[in-house]
Amino acid sequence: MLKEMEEDQIYSDIQKAKAEWERAVRQFEEAQGQDEIDYAIYVLEAAERKYQIHLKRAKRVGIKKAVIGDRGMGM
Repeated sequence: MLKEMEEDQIYSDIQKAKAEWERAVRQFEEAQGQDEIDYAIYVLEAAERKYQIHLKRAKRVGIKKAVIGDRGMGM
């Protein structure tokens, strides 16, 4: 039961991080002017790292790729 709750939390964290990364991609694509572009790059890099951290966490605790993949996430 505890492992299942942990997996659900990790999945939720991955899902949120992926959505944040997707928003950052859109922000970068819509950025205009050097300041907006620079900020969008900063946000995008941070979002990518956060997403990677959660994916590594899932791997570290032994969540199978299939579980993440079945839930619509890439690993």
